[in-house]
Amino acid sequence: MLTNHAKLMQFFAAANKVSGRKKLQKMVYILQKCHVPFEEKYQFHFYGPYSEELSLRIEELCNLGFISEEKEAKSNYIQYHYQITEDGNEFLNQFQMDMPDMTEQISLLKAKSSRFLELVSTMFYFEGFPDEAIVKKVHKIKPKQKYTDQEIEEAFQFIQRMKPVQ
Repeated sequence: MLTNHAKLMQFFAAANKVSGRKKLQKMVYILQKCHVPFEEKYQFHFYGPYSEELSLRIEELCNLGFISEEKEAKSNYIQYHYQITEDGNEFLNQFQMDMPDMTEQISLLKAKSSRFLELVSTMFYFEGFPDEAIVKKVHKIKPKQKYTDQEIEEAFQFIQRMKPVQ
């Protein structure tokens, strides 16, 4: 088993259950930006930062029986739910690695909508730019989302709250 797969399993052990593929992508990306040592490569995609590597690793973990993927039919889409299995927990107990405690950060992320995490991850993607430039980029790249000034300010505050992970 590869270390990066085990890191994701630790994420799922801490998260208990994650609902939504987009939300999962954004949660891992945001944790990565907050110095949790996930190594998946991301590129900008329609819904913000996206990692094909993460999608493939999740699929592999599901195929191994370490992560379960449950599909729920919604009115016009399928909602996916992921959680670590008993076999995954047993394996993880034998595979010791040093990862920061991300429980609090995961709780904060799970409490937010996928839409909000899309905003936060997009803002993180442009980290290093002045705040005003980030806001302009968000409005230019995501015009259909119609993010309000209040949502953007909340996202800046959320980013500051998330950063302490070391």
